Amino acid sequence: MVNTLNYIVWNVSPEIFSIGPVTLRWYGLLWGIAIYIAFWVVNKIFTYEKRPTDWSEKMFLYGAISLIVGARLGHCLFYGAGGDFWYYYKNPIEIIKVWEGGLSSHGGAIGLLIGMWLYTKNVTKKSYLYVLDRLVIGVAIGATFIRLGNLMNSEIYGETTALPWGFIFVRDGQTEPKHPTQIYEMLYCLVTFAVTMVMYWKYKAYRRRGLIFGVMLIIIFLTRFLLEFIKNPQEPFEVNMLLNMGQILSLPLIIWGIILIIRALMRPAELEDFERTPTKNSKKI
Repeated sequence: MVNTLNYIVWNVSPEIFSIGPVTLRWYGLLWGIAIYIAFWVVNKIFTYEKRPTDWSEKMFLYGAISLIVGARLGHCLFYGAGGDFWYYYKNPIEIIKVWEGGLSSHGGAIGLLIGMWLYTKNVTKKSYLYVLDRLVIGVAIGATFIRLGNLMNSEIYGETTALPWGFIFVRDGQTEPKHPTQIYEMLYCLVTFAVTMVMYWKYKAYRRRGLIFGVMLIIIFLTRFLLEFIKNPQEPFEVNMLLNMGQILSLPLIIWGIILIIRALMRPAELEDFERTPTKNSKKI
């Protein structure tokens, strides 16, 4: 990477090392770190709340599988093969070729929501929003590492810019500086993490079910919606669309976030079970 007065030349290899047919890429490593740190954060919350130890272990299992499967299927459904989903119907073996690239953040979000619904039903037996209010704190910091992986891959960047922090993505054949939207997205993920952490630990916002989750949806997906206006299309079929696929998929999540926030603020705050002082006749959780 070479700094100049007007732009940054980005020519970092996406590969860390290769041994024979085995190649370790930054993208795969950072995805692994993202999943680990997300559930590490939630584990700390569960420990604070004195939840059963297997809650964290099972959340990691449900979450990791649903996230990866959802991210891959989301790519195939929304972006892959030029938007031709029937290509994967006719060639199902192509779906599992994750090593060739192709993971969708919206698909991952949908997969994770489904996985956490199953996790709630089978493990915690608590409110769905109880789980999501805690999970999204970890997801926000985890998403930061995934966007760093996009930067290391020299992919999903923005339009040409004259700003001094523009990146020339040499490995993707670019000769003009582009908006490093991967870094912009890293920054709003960090902001989301900070906001949700403060909401949970300082303001006890978990007492209003759905409030933390709703705020996360607004910050992440509203910012993503706006950022798409300076991004290059990910697929050719998006070129002439009024709103691209990322924006279309973000809209329902933004609306859901608004509804959750309004509902949470209209209801009185309630103490969680771990905050209540146990009586002699009360049962341990």
